[in-house]
Amino acid sequence: MTYAVIAAGGIGSRMGNMEKPKQYLKIKDKPIIVHTVEKFFVNSKFRKVIILCPDQWVNYTKELLAKYLPENDKVLVLKGGSTRNETIMNSIRYIEETDGLDDETIIVTHDAVRPFVSARIIDENIEAALKYGATDTVVPATDTIVESQNGETISSIPDRSKLYQGQTPQAFKAKLLKELYYSLTEEEKDILTDACKIFSMKGYDVHMIDGEVHNIKITYPYDLRVAKALLDEEL
Repeated sequence: MTYAVIAAGGIGSRMGNMEKPKQYLKIKDKPIIVHTVEKFFVNSKFRKVIILCPDQWVNYTKELLAKYLPENDKVLVLKGGSTRNETIMNSIRYIEETDGLDDETIIVTHDAVRPFVSARIIDENIEAALKYGATDTVVPATDTIVESQNGETISSIPDRSKLYQGQTPQAFKAKLLKELYYSLTEEEKDILTDACKIFSMKGYDVHMIDGEVHNIKITYPYDLRVAKALLDEEL
């Protein structure tokens, strides 16, 4: 079975002085999170679409989804964890308790503020996760990336042709991800950036899926203007 796991834990601090997290801001006629959830909701491969958010936003999120996707038990809202990976573990715990986990259970994790993910990207993540165990959606780096060890001077300039920018979705065999995560030490957990790094740290390959430039993450006020323009093109 395959599940979508939508991480909606951001507080939107880089968006400026907002009264609510950025995933709840409207673009066109709907909140960003609803645009995102719809991309997974319409895909028949998913048994459930699980949205995880901070405890204080759970009821609000449920009300939003009831308004825009009424009378549907395919979508549910759960409390997230203290970190992104703990949030993912909450979703796996729910799946295990309700449907059980086996070697073919797949979760496709995605940022709530990436509403322009395509059906092609989603489908390729599912297929590759079944085959390889872990996937990451990426696009080639277009800017030169510099490394600084002290935050003041450049330490190195890596070869851009070998660098990629990570997007989401990421997809995993849920049972294997759980086993690897709980095999980490607390020190290893402290340096995690995302779930793909768990596989890398344990010596597993992570298969890359070609992303798309328009699969943007809405982070800054400028991104909202871009998102509105992209929606105009879709209409």
